[in-house]
Amino acid sequence: MSMDDILQALVRGEIDLETARAKLQVLNIKRVGEIARLDVNRARRTGAPEAILAQGKRPEDVRRLALAMAAESGYAYVTRADEGTVRELTRDIPADFELSRNELARTALLKRKDFAFPRRGKIGVLAAGTADIGVAEEVVETARVMGCEVLKAYDVGVAGIHRLYEPLGEMVGQRVAAIVVVAGMDAVLPIVVSSQVAVPVIGLPTSVGYGMGKEGVAGLLTMLQTCSPGLAVVNIDNGFGAGVFASLIARLAAGADGG
Repeated sequence: MSMDDILQALVRGEIDLETARAKLQVLNIKRVGEIARLDVNRARRTGAPEAILAQGKRPEDVRRLALAMAAESGYAYVTRADEGTVRELTRDIPADFELSRNELARTALLKRKDFAFPRRGKIGVLAAGTADIGVAEEVVETARVMGCEVLKAYDVGVAGIHRLYEPLGEMVGQRVAAIVVVAGMDAVLPIVVSSQVAVPVIGLPTSVGYGMGKEGVAGLLTMLQTCSPGLAVVNIDNGFGAGVFASLIARLAAGADGG
């Protein structure tokens, strides 16, 4: 039974409240063989999608998880998907499903051809340098899965700060609800942006850099040490987490605006 089936049965008096509660709890988890328990109702419960992290998993296991999730929810969103995983995902796709991928983001989306994500909210994504684009694209793909419109601009770091203000002005003019700023090296860009705008800024440090940068640790510490208010920070290279956080803000803002 789906969630709608259970609720309708409850309304019709075919099951009591305790039975409905038990059935809804069962719906929260879908077991896939001996390898995983998918949280198939996470999107309904928390607003954040269940993503399948491919990194560290066998491609054939990722495929099994993706097919199970897509059959249950209409889509499966896979992150950190390498070439071997993508090849496995493209094998014997059911006729009513389609697979798309973003090579830069290392993401793949398996969904029913007639499935559409509900549209609500708008965010901005800025990347300091071209080396940060892969992580930024993971933010973009995650936000799109959550139904957000995304305005993006790349290579606008503080080494040439004049490049920032045109895209930043456009984002403010388009009334984005939040801005994710992706930066490596010294990672100062999110601090600059948060000092210029009246919307929440999410700082996303990347592992781009060398020497004392220590694979993004220096950038993370820079963002955490900021004295500019309005800046929240996620973990190094966590494009998925930043995309979810910004999209949740955008959904709430869209609801408040009646959009």
